[in-house]
Amino acid sequence: MTETKPSVLFVCVHNAGRSQMAAGWLRHLAGDAVEVRSAGSAPADRINPVAVEAMREVGIDITGQTPKILTPEDSAASTVVVTMGCGDVCPYFPGQRHEDWKLDDPAGQGIDAVRPIRDEIRGRVQALVDDLLRGD
Repeated sequence: MTETKPSVLFVCVHNAGRSQMAAGWLRHLAGDAVEVRSAGSAPADRINPVAVEAMREVGIDITGQTPKILTPEDSAASTVVVTMGCGDVCPYFPGQRHEDWKLDDPAGQGIDAVRPIRDEIRGRVQALVDDLLRGD
């Protein structure tokens, strides 16, 4: 029997803050055990520099990432789709797990406001990793 690697797609509007931090945490916490995707319904032209700074503080570099447009193909190829304030723009495919994480938007916020968002995302991503890799 062939095991397929679980894949997670993180989606927020601009794919510049929350979804990028979540993807960074997932890569950090799960290594190559989980495929990581992130996208936005209306991607920004660059990652939020305060999100980059907040992640750098915990030793995670997300500067190599670029905001990407959400495609039905990315969604269809994902085991879990996590939305973060993108409304109903995410396509749903049968058999997928969907979660909607209510998180403050780091856009326009200073580092002191973004740190708690970063830390909450870490906890949620850790719980997701534990669940996906539990091997039930």
